[in-house]
Amino acid sequence: AMAGEGRTFRLRCSLLGHGQDVRGLTRGLFPEGGFVSVSRDRTARLWAPDGLNRGFTEMHCMSGHSNFVSCVCIIPPSDLYPRGLIATGGNDHNICIFTVDNPAPLYILKGHKNTVCSLSSGKFGTLLSGSWDTTAKVWLNDRCMMTLQGHTAAIWAVKILPEQGLMLTGSADKTIKLWKAGRCERTFTGHEDCVRGLAILSEMEFLSCANDASVRRWQISGECLQVYYGHTNYIYSISVFPRCKDFVTTGEDRSLRIWKQGECAQTIRLPAQSVWCCCVLDNGDIVVGASDGIIRVFTESLERTATAEEIQAFENELAQASIDPKTGDLGDISADDLPGREHLKDPGTRDGQTRLIKDNGKVEAYQWSVSEGRWIKIGDVVGSSGATQQTSGKVLFEGKEYDYVFTIDVNENGPSYKLPYNITDDPWLTAYNFLQKNDLNPMFLDQVAKFIMDNTKGQTLLSTSNQFSDPFTGAGRYVPGSSSGSSTVPGTDPFTGAGRYVPGSASNAVPPVGGVDPFTGMGAYQSTAAKVENIYFPKKDAVTFDQANPTQILGKLKELNGSAAEEHKLTEDDLIILEKLLSATCNTSAETPTAQQLQTLWRAVNWPEDIVFPALDILRLSVRHPTVNENFCSEKEHVQFIILLLKFLNPKGKQANQLLALRALCNCFVSHAGQKLMMEQRDEIMTQAIETKSGNNKNIHIALATLTLNYAVCLHKVNNIEGKAQCLSVISTVMEVVQDLEAIFRLLVALGTLISDDTNAVQLAKSLGVDSQIKKYASVSEPAKVKECCRFVLNLL
Repeated sequence: AMAGEGRTFRLRCSLLGHGQDVRGLTRGLFPEGGFVSVSRDRTARLWAPDGLNRGFTEMHCMSGHSNFVSCVCIIPPSDLYPRGLIATGGNDHNICIFTVDNPAPLYILKGHKNTVCSLSSGKFGTLLSGSWDTTAKVWLNDRCMMTLQGHTAAIWAVKILPEQGLMLTGSADKTIKLWKAGRCERTFTGHEDCVRGLAILSEMEFLSCANDASVRRWQISGECLQVYYGHTNYIYSISVFPRCKDFVTTGEDRSLRIWKQGECAQTIRLPAQSVWCCCVLDNGDIVVGASDGIIRVFTESLERTATAEEIQAFENELAQASIDPKTGDLGDISADDLPGREHLKDPGTRDGQTRLIKDNGKVEAYQWSVSEGRWIKIGDVVGSSGATQQTSGKVLFEGKEYDYVFTIDVNENGPSYKLPYNITDDPWLTAYNFLQKNDLNPMFLDQVAKFIMDNTKGQTLLSTSNQFSDPFTGAGRYVPGSSSGSSTVPGTDPFTGAGRYVPGSASNAVPPVGGVDPFTGMGAYQSTAAKVENIYFPKKDAVTFDQANPTQILGKLKELNGSAAEEHKLTEDDLIILEKLLSATCNTSAETPTAQQLQTLWRAVNWPEDIVFPALDILRLSVRHPTVNENFCSEKEHVQFIILLLKFLNPKGKQANQLLALRALCNCFVSHAGQKLMMEQRDEIMTQAIETKSGNNKNIHIALATLTLNYAVCLHKVNNIEGKAQCLSVISTVMEVVQDLEAIFRLLVALGTLISDDTNAVQLAKSLGVDSQIKKYASVSEPAKVKECCRFVLNLL
């Protein structure tokens, strides 16, 4: 039965099993009605409902981490794993992937440089992870596809949104970021402290909770729709009820709160300081995990409610809890002014209201229960008990958690310094690093180390479990398909189709093979029933920009040289040298370009940006020549060459320069030296090149699409999945803005080439939602090649 009006949640069961704090929970897919928990005791446990419908049984215990386990999520079923997989993230920087019936990991994902504290799964096997190393990573099966960089502090929360390609991250830098195809689209600001949890309400809305004790409801478009207050301390986790907008939160104020219609409808106190995590099961029951290592389940269903004895036992446990007044959970407490027991005769005014009384010199805390019409004791208020808070590792320093954060005063009137420390750390090494970091006198080493040891007495950790080796060594793991080897000669090359780039007299035009050229649209395939052959991809060779008019280029160069400042002026001899270089590289003469010619060209391309374009055009044409390519792209020269071209890709610069720099980069791919350089600098070049999309210039868009295509050609040969991920992200991002069909066509060929013979790339393209982006091009009538190529790509997806 779903929740009726006015129903309250009551205890269903308490589950013992974990030896330390329960840090993460997620509802399971198998067995039905079950869930998975993870803990500081380094294990994950799978729980199944038992036959009596009240309790749960531990199915099995999974180990694979060498340190605390901090988060968990379920990867949906696939053909290979019809029961889905379980992913856990830990303080050992790793993510372990388990099947539901084996206690050892199937494989381990390595790549983060600090604690992995949040996981979320998407369609097609993608997994998103967030870490204290300030990055989030997108994984597909056992490979990292993308790293999302932009936050300036730990990422505590991640979620994949229902709309493909959209992801959210929440960070200790107080912001939330929305990512599309791996690029940050929007930053949400409003929280005043570390963002700790995220929950999805719909394709358009989500919730966040934070250390500022508030919950916020946001629209994907950036607007904050509502702020909810109720907790009195950090809120650690948030979870949404199925099929509605109600939700639950847990936090550092010892409570679980149930929110309905935007109000806090019920507060359940727990006998533990930190209520780390919660999840809602399909039947609407709530599971919570806390710092006492116990998992508790609460239900609105009368038939699943615990027996009177169990509820009494829970209340007794709660009544015996000691509440530390320093945490501020109960407001400022002044023991002298408190009333006596008679104060409990007056009924409370709202559910969850707390009241403090003094009885025989002891301070007790009570909470009002509306459903039961009575005050329930929630604990004794005691002086600070020392280590309780620290042992839960919740002290935050610079956005990360530590077991302790000490304040050290080196001398009376100087500043004090924070010293974070974990029980697993070596006290001497920590002391040494602390003195180094704060530039303090090394003679304090003994003192600081002794201080740490004196203040952490009696805190020891479980013995380390043996490390599992990583079953994926990567050696020959993915054998690429038959892409290499025999290359079939297609009917015609769709890129150089006759009359495509009107070539100067220089180029030796090759008549198209096979009668009809699909690129000129000359009645290419007139609704014949013949099966269209895929002549479009995978593309085997780079596409270059060859069109040239040497006379015009030189004319412009001379004209601009006349008005150039003295220090830039070229002599008559220089101009003749450049003319020779042009004729050598445009095939009109059999000469080889000389070192002197290249030095002169280098001086010309370093002209001021308002007059440099004819020189850039000469560079664009020359770099196709093996000698020039070798010279600019070789080990010695390439750094300056790349810096120069990247400088021209600045979207604030002149469009002519952006265009020619993109075309020059495309033309670098003709020779081995150029390909090697382009692949080594791929990340940098693609990141800069994509910025040129904003100018809405169709020629720039065509050049950008061509650059992406040339990368796809190289990546198809080497099968580098991270490179393919970056290219897919660029294709997806550029598709959004491009109008020109020639640019679209080239992006489609790039896409087809990237995903040919690679199932991983196909899955990644789907998870980015590329298939829905390109569907509209399957019905383009002219040019026919767009529609045909699009249909071939869609067949692969």
